[in-house]
Formats: sequence, structure tokens, C-alpha cells
Amino acid sequence: MTNNSSAVIGAGVVGLTTAYYLAKAGHRVTVYDSEHYAGMQTSRANGGQISVSNSQVWTTWPTIQRGLRWLLRPDAPLLIRPRMDLDMIAWLWQFVKHTRANTSRQRTQDTIMLGLESRLLYADIRDKTGIQFDYAPSGILHVYTDEKYLSAAELEGRTYRQLGCDWRMCTADQVRTLEPALKNNSRIIGGAWTQSDSVGDIHKFCMGLAQYLQQQGVKFSYGTPATLKQLVPAYDHVIVCAGTGSRRLGREIGERLPVYPVKGYSVTVPLDAESRPHAPLVSLLDDERKIVTSTLGDRLRIAGTAEFTGYNTDITMSRVRPLLEWCHSMFPDLKTDQFNPWACLRPMTPDMMPIVRHSTTSHKVFYNTGHGHLGWTTAPATAQQVVRLIDSKQH
Repeated sequence: MTNNSSAVIGAGVVGLTTAYYLAKAGHRVTVYDSEHYAGMQTSRANGGQISVSNSQVWTTWPTIQRGLRWLLRPDAPLLIRPRMDLDMIAWLWQFVKHTRANTSRQRTQDTIMLGLESRLLYADIRDKTGIQFDYAPSGILHVYTDEKYLSAAELEGRTYRQLGCDWRMCTADQVRTLEPALKNNSRIIGGAWTQSDSVGDIHKFCMGLAQYLQQQGVKFSYGTPATLKQLVPAYDHVIVCAGTGSRRLGREIGERLPVYPVKGYSVTVPLDAESRPHAPLVSLLDDERKIVTSTLGDRLRIAGTAEFTGYNTDITMSRVRPLLEWCHSMFPDLKTDQFNPWACLRPMTPDMMPIVRHSTTSHKVFYNTGHGHLGWTTAPATAQQVVRLIDSKQH
């Protein structure tokens, strides 16, 4: 055990799990966030899936080919808005370099292992804290309407099974049996069922964990942007878990972090007594359209799309509309006349892996950031990693 003072910048799921394991290791912890509550930015309204089965990294030539093909489509699943942004250009160039290096298989395997470890750690956090966040071990059902994507799923399934994940290919009839809400959908030709995946409301988790940590003596400083120049002199360690803000913080101490924002969207549909029977019971993932759904208590969350548009968080209806249209096509009897749209900036790295390391320019600074679209799936594992790294530097 230690008695070091540690500051965590960021009160999203990554920052809060980092604070949790720091406190368990005996650190005196203060969490800083520019928002007035925990989990208000990227950890606000994501797709809800804790999805080890969605660990494939994007650094593949098919991803690049699809991105080029979709370049002029405003409703494309992956959209790059051309702009004179040197950071974006540098990030995309690094992405291509990682694709050329042909490391996607190893990176996918590494991400799967982080997800499997996090799955166990979440179970322990639930037991230790009693947090309620609409958690449901509902499994994830991947659905396919195109033979090419279905064939790719069969190949991907081998990697998951080799690493100990469940991945069961399904016929169209089996898909409709697993999810009765799809019983009239004749476009589905098959699926993959990953029963051990789960869902939960990330915002409720963050709010609950922040409250628990406060009860354990962790301090929180909300509403004021923190800087490394301010915090480094005052603490033994500063851990940057600031999502897309991490790049700016790194620059304060002369370090260039390859983190760039990739915008994602979601809509939340309330489920009343009339709508509930038409909503899915299991969580769905449409690999072709990159859209996911999760039933979170009395709400249906539909999320997806990726957009390179800098640090813009404006909600654009041309990006929201495909989510609603997808919902109508899958669940035609589900009412969506009332919905809450949301957009966030996912902190992506060009190799699709989170940055968990010691700073190269300050012995007090550590990074746990850049989790992209899988922060909800991998946060506890990387939080433990960075705390072990910090404590190892003390010996």
C-alpha cells in the first residue's frame, strides 16, 4: 500500500475506473473534470454494449476501401469530411501506415484480451460497490443481410473462439428465435450469437461509481478545466484520462499523443407499455451498417456511425436519420416519435489501441486514454494496468 497523492484528469468511465483502482491501492485521489457531473461527455449515451465480440480493429484495407467509397455520402457509416486539419491528416496517414504494417490481427487479439479481463473486473466492481446501471447479461446478436459480411463473420469467429470467447453462427431462423422482435424480418440471412456479452447504461455507471468513490474518500473537482502545469507540482502522480482532450494536455509538456476525435451518434427511444413488446430483448449489432442497439431499462438505445469532423459536437440530422431508419426497418411496429439524439467524440488512436504508459517528458505524468469506441468494454483492464505501472515506478 502507498500513500501517494494522485490526480486523475477525466471523470468518464476510464478516469473513474482508474480512480477506483488507485484508491484500492492506497492512493489519495482527486478527480478533475471540466463538466459539472461525472460521465457527461463520451461516457454519456453510448450504445450500451460491453462487447468483447466487437473487438476488430479498423486498420484493414477493406475499411479504407469502404471509407473512400462512402466519401460523398452524408449518411455513410464512416464519413470523412475533408478539411484543412493537419492533426486529422497526420492521424489518417498514421492509420494507413498501421494498416500497411498488417498488425490488425494481433491488435484485435490484444483488444479481445482486454475485454475479457474487463468482463471479470466489472463483475467484481458490481459486487463490491452495488452500483445499479441497468446492467443485463443479455448477450449480443450480430445480424447479417449480406453474404459477404456473413462469410467474414465466420472467419472472425475463429479468432474469438481460439481466445476462449463464445461465438456461435446462426441461421436466419435461429436469429429470429433468439430475438422474437425480428420474426417478420425476411432480409436477415444469418447471425452470430455471443451470449457472454452484456449491456449497461454507462452514464448511470459513472454517476454511481463517482458517488461510491466519494464515500470512500476520493475527492472530485468539477466545473474547471485542469491543466498539467497546474496539477504536476501539486501531486505525486497525474493520470491523463481526458479522452479527446488528452492531446491538448500532452502538448503542455511537449508530448504529441496520437489521439483524434471520431464523432459518433446515438438516439434514445423511451419504451412505454405499447412499445415494449416490439423492442429487442437481446442486444443487436449490425456489422454491415455499424449500428448497435441495447435495451436499457425502459429505454432503447440505438447507436453507430463514425465521422471525422474535428472537435465539432453539433447534432446533424443527416447522421441521426440513418439510425432511426434502421430502427424502422428492423422493428417496424416500434414507435420512435419521441427520441433523444446525442453526439460524442470518441478518442481514437491510429493503431486502434489505448495509450497506457508513462510520459516521456514528465516523471509524474501517466496516460490512460485513446480507447476509441471500446472504452466501455476495456476501461477496467487498462485502469488496472496504469495503476500497476505507477506503483511499479515506486520500487
